[in-house]
Amino acid sequence: MTPFLELFHGLWPTLTVAAITALIVAAATWVARRSQQGTAGLLYQLMNWIIISLAIIVIVILLPVSDETQGQILSLLGVVLTAVIALSSTTFVSNAMAGVMLHLTQPFRPGDYVRVNQEFGRVTKRSLVHTQIQTEWRDITTLPNLLLVNNPVTVMHRDGTIISAEVSIGYDVAYTRVEELLLQAAEGADLLEPFVLVQELLDHAVLYRVCGFLPEMKHPLSSRSNLRKKVLEHLHGNGVEIVSPAFMNQRQLDPTAAVIPEQPVMHRAQTAAAETPAPEEKIFDKAEEAASLEELKQRQEAARQAVKREKAHLKTVPQEQREAVERRITQLEQQEMRLAERAAAQSQKE
Repeated sequence: MTPFLELFHGLWPTLTVAAITALIVAAATWVARRSQQGTAGLLYQLMNWIIISLAIIVIVILLPVSDETQGQILSLLGVVLTAVIALSSTTFVSNAMAGVMLHLTQPFRPGDYVRVNQEFGRVTKRSLVHTQIQTEWRDITTLPNLLLVNNPVTVMHRDGTIISAEVSIGYDVAYTRVEELLLQAAEGADLLEPFVLVQELLDHAVLYRVCGFLPEMKHPLSSRSNLRKKVLEHLHGNGVEIVSPAFMNQRQLDPTAAVIPEQPVMHRAQTAAAETPAPEEKIFDKAEEAASLEELKQRQEAARQAVKREKAHLKTVPQEQREAVERRITQLEQQEMRLAERAAAQSQKE
């Protein structure tokens, strides 16, 4: 047998493993490029790492060398891998673990508007170690996944969000007049279910916040700008002065004149206030659903414990009282069943 054939005979298992690994990686790349996430997908990168790592170990085992040499090579690979992990544990490995966590929890998806600290933009790509967002200046900002895990991430709801604008108006304008004009501005900006909040009573003015529900998330920046434009149009168009915190206007007033509106606002009727829905019902709708579900679960558990107590009590009561106790047990079991059905329906909605 020629030396070349002897060498090939000794290396053909290793070459076969290398060829199979190359084919698997090429096939995975071909499939990934035709998927939605492409080769930047987390699953593709993890699978490549795992396949190549396993192939290296198998190749070392199949090399035509002595067991002692194989052990030394595997030990060297282990030392190198340990050193790499130790040296990059605060960067690469930490971000990779954070990327796996984000992939499992799915707090946001590509296309979502997110805010992290001072960064705001729309998610364009997620990978194993970082996430890219496109800012309002059309630039691409790369955020390490560890940053997203260690800091609160605000995700604008895909089904709509609350758009708001703040403005400070002097005390000489009745808040009912300001509220009326701000509601008109929100309606003019095509916002649904608008409402006005009195944020603060400052030294120089009253700080108002006008809010409205934006059902379409395609143009949130334009919607915010449009709302502010409408606020300026309706306030200035109706002769209402806007006072900024940096502007101080000193006016000589009659010491005996009170600085209040010409027509002071009387308290509204309680019936009219009760008919107005609270803004929190729209703002905290998901939190309200979660609270309702938790309350249903607590009531269900209380009914279950009551059934257990009544069944234990049934064993000790006289015969003439057993019918009444059994009736209470039946009622509690029916109540528990109804609460379980409501909790299941609430969970499906979420």
